[in-house]
Amino acid sequence: MRWLLAALCLSFAVTCQASVVITVNGKPVDKNQVLKPAQSTQTIRADQKIEKILVLKSARKLQLISDGKPIKSYRISLGKQPKGPKLQEGDKRTPEGLYWVDWRKKSDKFNLAMHINYPNVSDAAKARREGLNPGSMIMIHGTPDSEDNPEELFHTLDWTDGCIAMKNYEIREDWNLLKDDTLVEIRPCAQKTSGALAPRPPARS
Repeated sequence: MRWLLAALCLSFAVTCQASVVITVNGKPVDKNQVLKPAQSTQTIRADQKIEKILVLKSARKLQLISDGKPIKSYRISLGKQPKGPKLQEGDKRTPEGLYWVDWRKKSDKFNLAMHINYPNVSDAAKARREGLNPGSMIMIHGTPDSEDNPEELFHTLDWTDGCIAMKNYEIREDWNLLKDDTLVEIRPCAQKTSGALAPRPPARS
C-alpha cells in the first residue's frame, strides 16, 4: 500500500513540474531563452561606410561614425595615465587629436592591432620644442587572454602603455569594416571637435 501511495505522489509531482510555465509580462516564454544574455542589436548594413573612429577618452568609449552619426559604440581601456594628451615615450598616456589608421597586423599578445599615425605633425612639433621623444606605436588592439590572466580582468581597467584596447570579439567583428586610412579622432568628453583634418600619411609603395 505504501509503495502504491509513493508511486502516485511521484506521478503527481512529475505532472506538476511539466505544467510549470515561465512567463514574462504575462506571456509564456521558453525557459532557455530567459537564461540567455541579451544579444547586441547594433548591426552595420553592407552599404554603410565607416568614415571615422571617434574615441571619447573620459567616457571610455569608441564609436564608429557613419554619415555623421554613431552606429556602434564600445567600452574601451586606455593608457595607465589616461588624463591629458601623450607628450613623450613611456608616459603611459593615450594621445589626443586627429590621426589615421595607417597599417595593421595580427598580434600574438593582443589578437589584432591597427596602428594609428601618432605622432602627427602637431605632436612631433610640440615634442621638438620641448626636447622630448614623442614615442610611437600607438594602436587600437585587442586584449590579452590567458589562463592566468583572462580577458575579463582587463575590461574595466586602464592598463595599456597608451594604446586603445577593445574586447577581442569586438575588434574581430570590425576588422574588415575599418579600412586603412580611416580617420581616428581621439578627444576627452566635453571638448569641442576641431574642424581641421589630420594630413593623410604618404602612400606606401
